[in-house]
Amino acid sequence: MVINLKNPSLYNNRELSWLQFNTRVLKQVHDESLPLLERLKFLAIYGTNLDEFYMIRVAGLKKLFAAGIIVSGADRLTPLQQLQEVRKYLHQEQQVVEHCMSGILKNLEEHGLFIKTYDQVNQSEKNTLNRYFKENIYPVIIPIAIDPTHPFPHLNNLSFGLIVKLSDNDNPSIERFGLVRVPRPLERFVELGKGTYIPIESLVAEHIEDLFPGYSLLKHAAFRVTRNADLEIEEEEADDFMEILEEGLKLRRKGAMVRLEVGIRGDEEIVNFFNQHTNVYKDDIYRFHTFLNLSSLWQIVSNKNFAHLLLPPFKPKVLPPFDCGESIFSTLEKQDVLLYHPYESFEPVVKLIQIASLDPDVVSIKMTLYRSGTNSPIVQALMSASESGKQVTVMVELKARFDEENNLIWAKALEKAGAHVIYGIKGFKVHAKAALITRKKNGKLKQYAHLGTGNYNPATAKIYTDMSYMTSKDEITNDLTRFFHFLSGFSNKGKLNELYMAPAQIKPKVLSLIQNELRKGKDGHIIAKVNSLVDEDLIRGLYKASQAGVKIDLIVRGICCLKPGIEGVSENIKVISILGKYLEHPRVFYFKNDETQVYISSADWMPRNLVRRVELLTGIKDTDAREKIIQILLLQCSDNALAHQLQSDGSYIKIKRETGKSINNHKFLEDYVNRISKSTNKKSPQEIQQIAARLFMES
Repeated sequence: MVINLKNPSLYNNRELSWLQFNTRVLKQVHDESLPLLERLKFLAIYGTNLDEFYMIRVAGLKKLFAAGIIVSGADRLTPLQQLQEVRKYLHQEQQVVEHCMSGILKNLEEHGLFIKTYDQVNQSEKNTLNRYFKENIYPVIIPIAIDPTHPFPHLNNLSFGLIVKLSDNDNPSIERFGLVRVPRPLERFVELGKGTYIPIESLVAEHIEDLFPGYSLLKHAAFRVTRNADLEIEEEEADDFMEILEEGLKLRRKGAMVRLEVGIRGDEEIVNFFNQHTNVYKDDIYRFHTFLNLSSLWQIVSNKNFAHLLLPPFKPKVLPPFDCGESIFSTLEKQDVLLYHPYESFEPVVKLIQIASLDPDVVSIKMTLYRSGTNSPIVQALMSASESGKQVTVMVELKARFDEENNLIWAKALEKAGAHVIYGIKGFKVHAKAALITRKKNGKLKQYAHLGTGNYNPATAKIYTDMSYMTSKDEITNDLTRFFHFLSGFSNKGKLNELYMAPAQIKPKVLSLIQNELRKGKDGHIIAKVNSLVDEDLIRGLYKASQAGVKIDLIVRGICCLKPGIEGVSENIKVISILGKYLEHPRVFYFKNDETQVYISSADWMPRNLVRRVELLTGIKDTDAREKIIQILLLQCSDNALAHQLQSDGSYIKIKRETGKSINNHKFLEDYVNRISKSTNKKSPQEIQQIAARLFMES
């Protein structure tokens, strides 16, 4: 019987799969093997993730529904059906979130860390809080009356404050509503002593009558609003893209309101007053018995006095060949180098750009920047290089979501320093991670390249796992020269010879690699590590390979629309998701019967990456680098401490160790890198090879 691989029942819904991912984040909060603040950190991550999901994905579904769009994915769920499922899922999960919160806060009290309301502290502490309010909050807080002469104010995205109901002291029968906006620069919690935190709304509520003289407080509730934050930029009409983007960032604050969160005191009267002005759909209103804004828990997690309640920090190591003091250019002329961050330090990548900016023999530096962070040493080095007369070309992607403002600042600074700045390609985001340095050597030009799976951001390189490939091979550097010419010229459809570039080349290449394994049947093996798997064509290709007997191991951190374990379709496919100390971020692929076998990429297996972005896929032909990647992939496939396995119904089950050794790949790789770093003979290739072989065997 021929199975229709377009059958909607063979696909997980993208949005519901994302919710499952965030639930896996929430499950980390339940993990009693983790220190308490580590668990609280995952609660903050859960909240931050959910904010973005509502701002972008739910807002997008609402727009599709309003536009009358019926079908939007391989699963064939309509936007309305997806909205209904999302709301149902989140309202049910909210109870779990609040239970987690209460449990962790109770446990933290045993370690001297408290979150208390104003009413729960003693008189001396109240006096301290009152002084703090007078000196630090009263001058900047914004009381707002709501009446015919004081219209309801515009509330920016993620605005936080209090809804209040007041009575006139002279005529108590006169009742009025108002708002108190808490400006974003004010911290979410007021720290009282070394380990006690007071939610700011608790302190503000105590002083409402100071903010509205002549009135008494009848009732109040905290609120937080979420707006559509997806930027729409009409590039076809944009004469000055920077100017258009700056206007778009202003409009983001005014997008349609898509969610309202209300605190425990928010009764029907309070909510109805607020919502008659904001018109949030009833199922997008969430009432909390704990406090609002889970992402604000980072303030507590970062308290250094309680660092012992986090996992021990790991210091990334600079390993051979970059630890011997040799010129980085000389090293790359002798060998290719593959780094696995954060275990191996991102410092050599930063130094590559910094040294190039100072080297009088360097002629030019070309780079892509997507999310470079604040106070970027790489951007500073590029500016210095440009100011010293080097040719500096930088592709700054201004459309990097939620980094647009930061990228605008860097783009202007680089231009001021004399660099040639490219803002992007019309209709596409440039998501590729690449750097190319051209240097004079012996009267000729020699080039050096860096290709990565992650951003040029030293801060996130300490908490994200990613791979860096550094080489001076002519076939790579020549292709990168062509790549940067495509970016600075008019073409977005150019083809490379050694590398593969989306939107034209990556998807066809991956499909051909899958097809090649399919032809080998049971002798075929695919391992793919991505953040998300959504593309229908690739999923169908994997289904066909599975039907032919190919063994397929997928390591998908987030969204996975493929359903494993379906008889006759995907019983040869295993999907795991790894969540732990570090955020898994590389895109890495192994195809057993391909000549190159191993590839790294900036692109996830999603239509947006393969069709609507400029991405790069790099084959790793260096033997040592290739073997290193294969070992890492096999280790992660064997993880039985951090891995969750996807079931055919779309749910995930934590993999439990039945017998043998516990394999936590994050801890394992920390120990592995420490062993190499501490080795007294760490420059010996033989010893490094022996340690690597041991890791391979144990995994």
